[in-house]
Amino acid sequence: MITNVLAQIFGTANDRAVKQLQPLVDAINNLETRMKSSSDEQLQELSKDLRQRVKNGQSLDEILPEAYALAREAAWRVFGMRPFDVQLMGAIVLHQGKISEMKTGEGKTLTATLALYLNALSGKGSHLVTVNDYLAKRDAQWARPFYEFLGLSVAVLTHDLNDIDRKNAYNSDILYATNNELGFDYLRDNMKFRYEDYVQRKLNFAIIDECDSILIDEARTPLIISGGSETSSNLYTITQQAVSNLERGVDYELDEKERSVLLTEVGHDKVEKRLRIANLYAIENISILHHIMQALKANIIFKRDFDYVVRDGEVLIVDEFTGRILSGRRYSDGLHQAIEAKEDVQIEKETQTLASITLQNFFRLYTKLAGMTGTAMTEAEEFMKIYRLDVVAIPTNKKMQRLDKNDLIFLTERAKFAEIAKDVIERHKKGQPVLIGTVAVEKSERLSDVLTAARVPHNVLNAKNHAREAEIIAHAGNYGAVTIATNMAGRGTDIKLNPESIAAGGLYVLGTERHESRRIDNQLRGRSGRQGDPGESRFYISLEDDLIRIFAGDSMKTYMQRAGMAEDEQIESRTVSKLIERSQEKVEKHNFEIRKHLIEYDDVLNQHRHVIFSIRQDVLKDADQIYEVVRDFINAMVQDMVAFHCPDRMITPAQCLDVVTKIVSMTGLDRAALEQAVAGKTNSDDLERALVEFLLKSYAAYRDNSSKEVMQRAEKWLMLETIDQAWKQHMVNIDHLKEGIGLRGWGQKNPLIEYKRESYIMFEDMMRNIRADIVHHIFHLKPEHFNSQQLERKREKELEEIKMISSSDTSGTGQPAQKDDSRVGRNDDCSCNSGKKYKKCCGQV
Repeated sequence: MITNVLAQIFGTANDRAVKQLQPLVDAINNLETRMKSSSDEQLQELSKDLRQRVKNGQSLDEILPEAYALAREAAWRVFGMRPFDVQLMGAIVLHQGKISEMKTGEGKTLTATLALYLNALSGKGSHLVTVNDYLAKRDAQWARPFYEFLGLSVAVLTHDLNDIDRKNAYNSDILYATNNELGFDYLRDNMKFRYEDYVQRKLNFAIIDECDSILIDEARTPLIISGGSETSSNLYTITQQAVSNLERGVDYELDEKERSVLLTEVGHDKVEKRLRIANLYAIENISILHHIMQALKANIIFKRDFDYVVRDGEVLIVDEFTGRILSGRRYSDGLHQAIEAKEDVQIEKETQTLASITLQNFFRLYTKLAGMTGTAMTEAEEFMKIYRLDVVAIPTNKKMQRLDKNDLIFLTERAKFAEIAKDVIERHKKGQPVLIGTVAVEKSERLSDVLTAARVPHNVLNAKNHAREAEIIAHAGNYGAVTIATNMAGRGTDIKLNPESIAAGGLYVLGTERHESRRIDNQLRGRSGRQGDPGESRFYISLEDDLIRIFAGDSMKTYMQRAGMAEDEQIESRTVSKLIERSQEKVEKHNFEIRKHLIEYDDVLNQHRHVIFSIRQDVLKDADQIYEVVRDFINAMVQDMVAFHCPDRMITPAQCLDVVTKIVSMTGLDRAALEQAVAGKTNSDDLERALVEFLLKSYAAYRDNSSKEVMQRAEKWLMLETIDQAWKQHMVNIDHLKEGIGLRGWGQKNPLIEYKRESYIMFEDMMRNIRADIVHHIFHLKPEHFNSQQLERKREKELEEIKMISSSDTSGTGQPAQKDDSRVGRNDDCSCNSGKKYKKCCGQV
């Protein structure tokens, strides 16, 4: 109450933020006459001058008015479009590293060009991030004449480019790309063995188009690069047969809210009998149990034509937010194979995680990040908490004319669809274009059948025919057009009305049910009423819709029936509307917690990733740096070993001999010479210094006897191979840790704190093992036997074979990758037959 009164007196925080932009807009407008009177050549010279001034030390903030005035005049001469003052405001907000909320049709694409141009003057590059290749190509092609007029280069990054073309694209002034291409290039670069093969330069400035879709909706899905695993495809077929025809409530329990399924005791017995095993939970059956759980998910939770489609014998993931097919993406951890077994198509080989990063942590790599969308305010808190991005809602250029009608509520879905058909027929007769939004492919096809039966011509836009997306959306505003779109397929493309459509009432948006997120509902509504056009929107709700059914059960439907509501009756109910709002708030809060949970866990791995990638880059960037890295590793390895064998500062002769024995075993150096070097040392500090000095002298002598170039090349490949193998196994171990860490909550322990503690221990173990392995290999290296060309070909082949997959995990803790069982576990018996655990014997370093 008090907040509302204060807002009326002083204005909202957003009102004040917009007001603060006005002086800059005025400064830009004051330069308009000068720009208009300049020739094309003079404008182009000014653009060169601005770039030179930035190079000489002038800040982008100082040249902003001049740069934006120049860009506005260039836009007029190239496109015949003059950015409005509100678009200048949006561009200023983008340059400030904030999110600019601009309604549909307000010209976000043109607005972005101003901020991209300004930030590209630094010579460090500007990126425009979109949700798919089509939008990246379309927007870059449209904007290219503008950038080239101003003397800047522009490129598009698509999945079919080779590394040479990718590198050239990244070196351009302006780059249009998808978030996935950018993220996967970052991961792939950090798997390469030559720095000159890296395609990305330092990430400077990015504007994320439809940032709510990328930073919110897709943020639960880590980017994962995977390689092949050894699991037999036969196992998926067997487990599929074992879980077929199980009965809900008898054999398994399903939680639709959490999207989880668990076998009951009866279900366990039934599956064990089908598999002919005595105990599903026996140690030797852990792998089978895992595949049983994935088969259950595939059969019970994941629905065909909703979560995925089957086309030409291939299972293709459907983006739950856009309804588009995610080409080249696969569920991880054997789930995709389980779905393939369910659908009786060819089962592809299972994958193992080689590299991964969340979108949150990838976009944090940019020096400055900005975003634009039509719907950001509902998620403003999350943008600030996760990305430190403020949201500013930019006023519309013309007053919104769209009429948003109250929801119509029906008892059953059948009655709802029948009434939708009547409404569409009536509006189609008078020529009003209609856009119908559905939440799933299945619903869009069902509604299409209803309209076909009613002889209403229409187009369907869903994951099955996304190739015609641009064509369908381009005609959706035509007189009498009827378009069915799954979720927000077609987002990023304006629906433009012709004069006849405007006269018929403008675009009518009809939602067939409420989405889990209010933001998605607002996006659908936002397709109508662009640039002051007339329009209407309305949602049709049935008490059988998933959102109501899951959160209210059958109680709401029973209540309405008892109140005398007939099946074909329609009402406007505040009770149901409130229930929907509460359900959406619950889901949004739940999804926010999932994303927050995901980044809290990935922040830990991100620190590990930063250390490993930094070491790799040090080794790759400078051949002379390799020697320094090896010196550091020798130092740290000796400290580790002395600390393990000599826990006290004062040492005994026996402890000293233990260390000598271990180092001789590791390096193959002369024992007598080493014993002489450490003779008489009585404290751990002196012992460390003597050991390090001896090892460094031995290493230097060894290097001097070999060709410097050959030695450096061999050291580089040896170090990178050791680091990469250890990092790959570390990610497997981290995935397994995540899998079981939630159980710590039962022991009154905070799982996140336990995860941080144990992952730190695992990371330290990995680093110790890396150091020990590298020191061991360095002293046994035979440079003359080293074939760098053969190794380069091997690594290039590996990089060609890696696949991009999508993690199916929605719990925020990730899915376990398939572990390579050929490795010795730290708790396994040591292979030297000492009788000790590996971690306490040969693996202790």
